[in-house]
Amino acid sequence: MKSGDAATAALPAPVPLRRRYPWLGGLSRFGGGMVFLALPLFLFGVFVFYPLVKSIYLGFFVSDPFGHGQEFVGFDQYREVLTSPDFRKSLLVTVLFALYTVPTGMILGLVFALLANQRLHGALFFRTVFSSTIAASVAVAAVMWLMLLNPSAGIVNWVLGQFDLPRVNWLTDPQWRQTWDSGPALMAVSLTTIWLNIGFTTLVLLAALQNIPQELYESARVDGASPWSLLRHITLPMLSPALLFVVIVASINAFQSFGQIHILTRGGPLDATNVIVYSIYTDAFINFEYGAAAVRAVALFVLVLAFTLVQFRFLAGKVFYR
Repeated sequence: MKSGDAATAALPAPVPLRRRYPWLGGLSRFGGGMVFLALPLFLFGVFVFYPLVKSIYLGFFVSDPFGHGQEFVGFDQYREVLTSPDFRKSLLVTVLFALYTVPTGMILGLVFALLANQRLHGALFFRTVFSSTIAASVAVAAVMWLMLLNPSAGIVNWVLGQFDLPRVNWLTDPQWRQTWDSGPALMAVSLTTIWLNIGFTTLVLLAALQNIPQELYESARVDGASPWSLLRHITLPMLSPALLFVVIVASINAFQSFGQIHILTRGGPLDATNVIVYSIYTDAFINFEYGAAAVRAVALFVLVLAFTLVQFRFLAGKVFYR
């Protein structure tokens, strides 16, 4: 062996760059991930983050109906809108609307899913019936219930008449017998919303029910468990992830409901169904108060975010994932 070759062989092998600089591997993986995230981030930025920032910005300005002549008013508009009686009224109506629709829809969806999951002849027919409302649009559902709740020709009042009960002006009475601020109008809108969303709830819970291992039920029956014990100790714990998902989605949908309210009551009578979303529409496209509408939109975002975080805080710990 020549002396030059021996000297070359004695030199240490070059260390790869990734071993010399470990952070290069993380940077490479980060760059590869950003390639796939670029389009979603762009879409979120254009359609979610930018409108949110723009709404917060518009809340500091008062402008004319054409969007010109903006006048900076600072937090005065936020304070004025958020402390007004109209906002407090719409906030109360929104919360009541969510309380009427979310628990009732979840309970009915669970009952329908349990019935549709039974191994009976014709179960496929009932599964189709229970989940069919998922195919109905908001406009179709609202028009259908507009006819059903008609005070003179609607089938709902006809059924009440068969039992000698007084007819109800479902969409025009702001109060129920002048004693309760939440009248039949809000009840009618809530009933329409429950019917509209019951198909989605039933479908999700039915899919979750069919994924529960049957061995759990067979073992419990061998030990002498009653149907109520099976429901309480097996079905509901195994359904808890799906129930949490349904509760959160239904709550967000309740706070964002607009179409059925616009078709059925247009926020009336006497603002009895004027939820926050509809008040945003009224301020922006009827009264042309874009700044006030932006303030209400920001308040709605904070309300939905807080409500969702509270649900995660108190319900996520009771979810059984195994």
